[in-house]
Amino acid sequence: MTFSNDKSATATDTLRGGPRRRRVRTGEGAGGRGVPLPLLVPALIGLAFLIVPLIALLVRAPWRSLPDLLTSAEVWQALRLSLVCATAATAVSLVIGVPLAWLLARVEFPGRGLVRALVTLPLVLPPVVGGVALLMALGRNGIVGRWLDSSFAITLPFTTTGVILAEAFVAMPFLVISVEGTLRAADPRYEEAAATLGASRFTAFRRVTLPLIAPGIAAGAVLAWARALGEFGATITFAGNFPGRTQTMPLAVYLALQSDPEAAIALSLVLLAVSVAVLAGLRDRWMTAG
Repeated sequence: MTFSNDKSATATDTLRGGPRRRRVRTGEGAGGRGVPLPLLVPALIGLAFLIVPLIALLVRAPWRSLPDLLTSAEVWQALRLSLVCATAATAVSLVIGVPLAWLLARVEFPGRGLVRALVTLPLVLPPVVGGVALLMALGRNGIVGRWLDSSFAITLPFTTTGVILAEAFVAMPFLVISVEGTLRAADPRYEEAAATLGASRFTAFRRVTLPLIAPGIAAGAVLAWARALGEFGATITFAGNFPGRTQTMPLAVYLALQSDPEAAIALSLVLLAVSVAVLAGLRDRWMTAG
């Protein structure tokens, strides 16, 4: 009788697409035991530490006056400048960052590990230090800026171009890391097959490699754009805080917090919404596994 029941259950599972998986209740670990209290308590504290400030920002937001605040001349000026500069910084990162990622992923050369470490250094470097480094390199008395000023009368610090360069400096490593990882995961045999058919290495890169790594480039570009949009330290150090010329949204938030807290909250909500949108768009690539 037991054999017949087992056989019937097996047949039923086969018709339904396979055997049922045993459900494991939420909160049970190995052996069916609950979550250990010494792990649960700090985990909940950490969750609250990250979420409560965001909830407080939403609770204290001036929702009734939010449309007026976001459409005021000062806020709109900072918003427009931020969007333009972040987009331009992303474009700069794409033009020079994708070839750099390809170089790190496909070409063997002495000191490649050191080059990769230097490329990723802005990720951990304090942004203010990055701004000082840009001043020493591209300022009027910098090692490159002195030549630009004397030969071409080009001044980069405290200009809108300076904002773009500062944002690209801190954002490009996100793009390079994303594209390099995608290149390493891509099968190089497709490029080798293109080479055997007579394609040059650049043609193989343009016609074969780029379509393969397009999702990684898109993900890296979005991350770089979001990082550029939220950049503060390098921007204020290298480009200053001049309304209409170098005052981006993070700088406007810092300035408004001293005189108009409601405007600061409104701008913060815009940056928060952009960050949430970026995470939502990249959740399948960065926030899930398997």
